[in-house]
Amino acid sequence: MSPTPDSAVRSYIATHRAAFLDDLAEWLRIPSVSADPGRAGEVRRSADWLAAKLRETGFPTVEVWETSGGPAVFAEWPAGTEGAPTVLVYGHHDVQPAAREDGWHTEPFEPVIKDGRLYARGAADDKGQVFFHTLGLRAHLAATGRSAPAVNLKLIVEGEEEIGSPNFPALIREHADRLACDAVIVSDTGMWSEDTPTVCTGMRGLIDCQIDLYGPDQDIHSGSFGGAVPNPATEAARLAAALHDEDRRVAVPGFYDGIVELTDRERELFAELPFDEKSWQRTAHSHGTLGESGFTTLERVWARPTAEVNGISGGYQGPGSKTIVPAKAQLKLSFRLVAGQDAEGIQQALRRWVAGRLPEGIRHEITFWGATRPCLTPLDDPALRAVVRSMERAFERPVRFTREGGSGPAADLQDVLGVPVLFLGISVPSDGWHAPNEKVELGLLMKGVETAAYLWDELAG
Repeated sequence: MSPTPDSAVRSYIATHRAAFLDDLAEWLRIPSVSADPGRAGEVRRSADWLAAKLRETGFPTVEVWETSGGPAVFAEWPAGTEGAPTVLVYGHHDVQPAAREDGWHTEPFEPVIKDGRLYARGAADDKGQVFFHTLGLRAHLAATGRSAPAVNLKLIVEGEEEIGSPNFPALIREHADRLACDAVIVSDTGMWSEDTPTVCTGMRGLIDCQIDLYGPDQDIHSGSFGGAVPNPATEAARLAAALHDEDRRVAVPGFYDGIVELTDRERELFAELPFDEKSWQRTAHSHGTLGESGFTTLERVWARPTAEVNGISGGYQGPGSKTIVPAKAQLKLSFRLVAGQDAEGIQQALRRWVAGRLPEGIRHEITFWGATRPCLTPLDDPALRAVVRSMERAFERPVRFTREGGSGPAADLQDVLGVPVLFLGISVPSDGWHAPNEKVELGLLMKGVETAAYLWDELAG
C-alpha cells in the first residue's frame, strides 16, 4: 500500500532531520544582532545566508531587499495550479544581543543540542521558526508529488524586528504589489505549552510616550516657596494616580471608543486553557493579580486595552533629604491597544487629558515613540481553520486558541495588504526569548515542520 500523505510527510522529515538541524545551526552561528551597529555586517550575512538557502530549497525568485537599516529577504514560488490562493509567510532573521557573561551556560552563538533541546540565540526567536518552513515545503512537495507548492507561496523575512521594525512599514508599502496575497502566516509566536498546542488569533497594539513637566526655572527651597508654587513632581504623581478609575479602567476620555469586545465564545475558549493563576504569578514574579474589574487574568493580558506607568521621576534622588520643590519631573506611559482602537486618536485624547489636568504654572511636553496597531483574526476565518487543521494533523490532538499580549509588525501587514493574518508558532514559554539560554524543543520544532508541510494543501482547499 502506498503511504498516506501524512505518513509520507513524516517519513521525509525523519530522513532529512539531521541535515535540516545542521543547516539551522550554521545560520544560528551568525550573530545577526540588529541592535548593535557593529554587527550590521552580520545582519547582512544572515540575510545572504537565508537567500542562498531559499534558492537551494527551490524558490525560483529570491531577493535581498535593502532598507536604511537591516536588509530583508523576499522569496516567491508560484503554484503549479491556476487560480491557487497566494500566501505570504512573515518572520525575522535578526536576533537579540547575547553574551556568555549574561548568564548563558554555553556560547550563545555556538548551537548546542542537549536533552532534546537546541540552545542558541535565535533558536526559537525567530530563526528556528522561519527555517522550519524550508523543510516543511520540501516535505509537502515530496509527499504530494508536486513540482511546485499548492499555493502561490511568498516569504518576507525582515532584519529589524528586534529593534521595533523601524523600516518595515515603509518596506511593505513600497513593495505592496510584490507582497499582495490572500493571507499572511506569521511564524514569530508560540504555543500555550508542550502538551497544549494553540493558535494565536490576535495581538495587541502599542503606543508609548514620555511626559515632561516643568515648574520653577530651577530647584527652589521647599520652606520658602513650598505650598505656594506648583510642584511638577506632585503633578506627575497626580497624573499617574488619575490614569485609572476605581474599577481599574483607563480614565482617559475616548480611550475605549470603537473597541471590539470579547465574544462569549472567545471567553469560553480562553477558559478551556489549563491556566493556573498561582503559577502565572510566579512566572510574572508578582505577589498578586490586579486589573480591570469584570475580566479574568487571561482576558486582561490578551484582549483588553491597558495603560501602564513605566517610570516616574523628578526631584532629588540621592541619599538623605534635600528639601526642594523640583524644577522638573517625568512620567513614562505605555498603552496596549486591542482591535477597534485608533492609535492616533488615543494620542490626541491623551494630549487633551493631560493638558486639562495640569494647573497654571506647569508647562509640559509629550513625546510619542510611534505606534503599533492591534490585529485580530475572527474565529470563523477559513484561513484560520486551515491552520488549525494542519496543526491538529501534526500534533494529533485538539488545538486551542490564545491571543498575545505583546505587539509586533503583524498589524502593518494586515493594514497595508488588507488580508487576514494567521499565527503559526511552536515555541513555548520556557524557550526563553530575549533571555540567557534561549532554546527550542526539537520535538516541537519538527511538529512545526510537519504543520507547514500540511498547511499549503489545507489553504489551497
